Amino acid sequence: AEAARGERPFWEGFAEYMVRQSFEPVNIRLLAGHDQAALRAQLENVASLLDRPATAPQLLLGAGSYQPGDPGYVTDIEASLPAAEMALYQFDPARRQVALVITMQEAVDLNIDVLKTQLERVLADDAAGLVGSVFIMDLQTGEEISINGDVALSGLSILKIPIFVETYRVLDLPPNEYVQGLLFETAAQSSNFGANLLLHVIAGVDNTYEGAELLTESMHRLGLVNTFMAIPYDAAAVSTRPNTYTTPANSVPGLISSPDPARQTTAEDIGTLLSMVYYCANGGGGLLAVYPEELTPTECQDIIELMQQNVEGNQIRIGVPEEVPVSHKHGWDGLTYGDAGIVLSPGGDYVIVIYLHQTGGWLASDISFPILWELSRLTYNYFNFTDPYLEDPLVRAEREAAALAAQTAVQDEAAADE
Repeated sequence: AEAARGERPFWEGFAEYMVRQSFEPVNIRLLAGHDQAALRAQLENVASLLDRPATAPQLLLGAGSYQPGDPGYVTDIEASLPAAEMALYQFDPARRQVALVITMQEAVDLNIDVLKTQLERVLADDAAGLVGSVFIMDLQTGEEISINGDVALSGLSILKIPIFVETYRVLDLPPNEYVQGLLFETAAQSSNFGANLLLHVIAGVDNTYEGAELLTESMHRLGLVNTFMAIPYDAAAVSTRPNTYTTPANSVPGLISSPDPARQTTAEDIGTLLSMVYYCANGGGGLLAVYPEELTPTECQDIIELMQQNVEGNQIRIGVPEEVPVSHKHGWDGLTYGDAGIVLSPGGDYVIVIYLHQTGGWLASDISFPILWELSRLTYNYFNFTDPYLEDPLVRAEREAAALAAQTAVQDEAAADE
């Protein structure tokens, strides 16, 4: 249009302007275009202001329970673009509007990723400066959570779980009264002496080192390659036996933990072993696949019931209601606190293994225990979303401690009277 106007004499153009009419009209085709990236950005900006995406269940801080998610809606940018482009080219301004395509969303169901996010938040906020290792398995679906689950950690008394499995594996008959006593002392009282005597049973001779070596070989046969016992409990290294093992977990460059070289595992290994025991008790799983002639579902159920007698450990237990069975083994050594077990909850059975480790310093129980309690409670409430456990773990722990002290006082008084 400018080029066409510029070719007209000035006075002719002035005359046309005055009469508001062109003497020789010129038809000029109107061409238009647009910036697709800018249009998309504009739609995304509108969507960011108007969209209300569906939400997942959220943790109620301080209560340890979850509130349901909410439904929502989001703009379908791809579906809205063609209509928006068409509206740009409408001659009639009244038609230069577009109805964006909106997609409705159902409320997000509670899922295991929500639990993982909450566990990670506790470890980041409350366990800052500590190495936290967590493994969770939903025994109904097989879904897993692993947070530093492959980090090498001290085996502690948690390695007594493999001892229970190996003891039952080598027995051809139900344990006699002597072995039953050792199993109870090791499970319920965490006796290192009892555990070492069970290594004799595993070895078939009175040699704890031989029992430890056979236990390690069996764990590796099951695929638990990061689990070993090189030296029995409260024993010294001997020249005829290895005093440690190299594993994928402890050979990682820049290892973030400082595990005991004599006895090690990972949260994933122990959690996997516990799941094997559970599935074995129900007639399937890896234990029966590897040892079909050496273990039975009844024996695996006996192991689960044996570890339910452990009421001393107050880590996983404090995070679940008192009436809920917890089959577990705990352990600590001043630097590392851990607990590993199967929780038989109304909303579903699950494996939970939790560790806290302080590198290069003493880890006080008044720091570690509340964190471990909360990790356990969050997990229980995930599996029991409609009926969460709301008691403050600290209140629960103090109540149990007071009851134990009162019981001990009565026992001491009775002993004095005798």
